[in-house]
Order: sequence, then structure tokens, then C-alpha cells
Amino acid sequence: MPGLVYSSDSDDIYGASHSRLFGRERPIHQVLGGGKVADVLLWRNRNVSAALLGVMTVIWFLFEVVEYNFVTLLCHASITTMLVIFIWRMITEIFKLKPPRIPKVILDESTFRNVASMVHKKLNRFLAKLIDSACGKDLPFFILAIFSLYILSVIGTYFSFLNLLYLGFLCLETLPVLYEKFEEDVDHLAGKVTRELKRSYRKFEAQFLNKIPRGPVKDKKIR
Repeated sequence: MPGLVYSSDSDDIYGASHSRLFGRERPIHQVLGGGKVADVLLWRNRNVSAALLGVMTVIWFLFEVVEYNFVTLLCHASITTMLVIFIWRMITEIFKLKPPRIPKVILDESTFRNVASMVHKKLNRFLAKLIDSACGKDLPFFILAIFSLYILSVIGTYFSFLNLLYLGFLCLETLPVLYEKFEEDVDHLAGKVTRELKRSYRKFEAQFLNKIPRGPVKDKKIR
């Protein structure tokens, strides 16, 4: 109804201009874990971030464009690595050079723990949010989740799983650092969108949901 004034509109206007995206209170670096994983995603260590992006791009190119088989690629990569190390070792023995130093630990255990811990926490929080919204605790988020999952299902019909995985990786490598760079502008825009969505939902609730007849609530007798 035009001309309706909602009591919480002024609160939303004030809160949206001072709130951060998704209602977070910590910096984005702390939200991402605050460790090596956050440094990579925010490009604090540019060499590692660029190398990871390059490796993932090459893997995507080999599997999706060249259509390499995973077992074939793994075997060829292992053969090439072993031959390079063998030839390198032979050359150093023939010319009395310093032999190559190969670390005993190729993959750092702490990095995998940080990644697994971050994924575990975020996934649990996301699933708990979905379940709460499905129970009727957050109707706007429930509608948004249904709409987003439907859009994702439509996108999934046009892209392979590997393409979606690579697209998700690109988003992880680019969106956090771009958000950190333009944080104030993004928060301001997100606040305006959130405020308009809340206002539209309150109008919808006042015009339709509140007019749905409800039966009388019976008080339970305590014996």
C-alpha cells in the first residue's frame, strides 16, 4: 500500500550504512581464517597465489580443452618428473656439481589442515543456516537460497563439473581481494540492496501474509 510507513525503516537506513557484508564484524582476512590460506586468497603472497592460479589453469586446460585422461596425465607427469630428477642427478655426478636437494616433505601438512578446517567450519555454518531457514526462522534467506540453488542447477546443465570447479576457484582467487580493495563501496551497495529487500518483504507480509486466517492458539493445560 503506498504511503505506508514502517517503524523499522529508519533503523534499516542507519544500520545499512554502517553494516558490513553478511553482518560480519571481523576483517576479511580473519573471516578467511587469518593464516596462510587467507594470505593466498588475498594475494598477500603474490608468488604463491600466482603460481597456484597458473597450476589450476594448466590443469583445467589439460582436462577440459586437451581432454587428457586423469590417469594418463598423472602417469606422464610422474614419468617426466622422475626423468628430470634422474638426468639432473647424473649430470651432477659426471661434472662434479652440487646434487639437487629434494625436500623430504613435499606437501606441508599444516596447509592441508588449515584448508580442511576452514572448509569444515564454513560448510557446517552454511548447512546450519540452510536448515534454520527451512524451519521457518529466516524466510527471506530461505527464498534466496531456493532461488540461488535453482539458478545454480540451471548453470550446471550448461557447464561440466570441472568447469564449475574451476569457475569457483577463480572466484576464490579474485573476489576476496577485489572485495578487500573496494570494501566500502561493496558494503554500501549491499546495504542498500538488503534494505530494499527487507522493505519489500515487510510490504509483502503486511499485504498478504498477515491476511492469511490463522486458527486460535489453544493453551496447553499443565497437569
